[in-house]
Amino acid sequence: MGNKFICMTKKDTKANNNGGGGGGGSRSKRFGRSQRKLLADEELLHRQALSMALHHSQRLEAAGSMSRRIHGSTSSRRLHRNLSDPFSNPKQVAELVESIKSKKFILVHGEGFGAWCWYKTIALLEEAGLLPTAIDLTGSGIHLTDTNTVTTLADYSKPLIDSLHNLPEDDKVILVGHSTSGACISYALEHFPHKISKAIFLCATMMSDGQRPFDVFAEELGSAERFMQESEFLIYGNGKDKSPTGFMFEKQQMKGLYFNQSPTKDVALAMVCMRPIPLGPIMEKLALSPEKYGIGRRFFIQTLDDHALSPDVQEKLVRENPPEGVFKIKASDHCPFFSKPQSLHKILLEIAQIP
Repeated sequence: MGNKFICMTKKDTKANNNGGGGGGGSRSKRFGRSQRKLLADEELLHRQALSMALHHSQRLEAAGSMSRRIHGSTSSRRLHRNLSDPFSNPKQVAELVESIKSKKFILVHGEGFGAWCWYKTIALLEEAGLLPTAIDLTGSGIHLTDTNTVTTLADYSKPLIDSLHNLPEDDKVILVGHSTSGACISYALEHFPHKISKAIFLCATMMSDGQRPFDVFAEELGSAERFMQESEFLIYGNGKDKSPTGFMFEKQQMKGLYFNQSPTKDVALAMVCMRPIPLGPIMEKLALSPEKYGIGRRFFIQTLDDHALSPDVQEKLVRENPPEGVFKIKASDHCPFFSKPQSLHKILLEIAQIP
């Protein structure tokens, strides 16, 4: 593994409309115009994303369906960096991006989400000159497979595995996995370690050999056995007399678990686009070997106001299966791509440029 760093991320900056002395009024007006343009651009993005989501939803129905810690560092020295400083100057950003060897990102959504949830992250990475791709896992987003037929992690991860399989032999990508897709990118590390430059677990299920993704959420959802027997959110796609095939929280539960810090427009988008979660893949034990998964470069991003995967649980994941480095985003819910997109973007760039 490469050298390990420690970094500090600030909260996303808020607009300050108070003019100061010595030409402050003029600066305030220019800042105000800049802010209005930024808000207008964001409004347009939201409208386009929501329009696209509604269109995809109709298609589906028609189809019938900040700090980073060191772990085991070889050096006692710690390097502190302010993530906001390198990004204030476009020239510095360009130089930083130029230093990134693997410029391709594959963004993998978590349970119930789809490629649509990464729209802010995609825009920011592309603007920086990088090459992001967001995929729909099987039965997710606009993937037309019936969620109830997705029974294994291999089935669920197939679009990701196909993407890696189709990469040229000398090409490498950076994987970013959100929430339960930590299992998917772990599965990918086990099967294509030579094609993955770095694997970034975004408040994700980063587990050890023999663990199930569901077990990570046991504190919030109870034991797997109890959940399978008592949960009101279960879906019985093959009939009530058969085992459940998936689950989906009610809208109010989803809002409380996932979106406690996210903008209302993004929550509205999610309410339109979220799909049921296949049960089989998250109940499956992972088989991870030190020869393949073990050689991968893993990084973890913690979200400190997360109601779905609590900071304590994330801390436990990091402690039990130490990655190369850990970042933290303050005041972020379980969906930093909505609630803290700029902070997430800066961290992704920072991890990408680590030698």
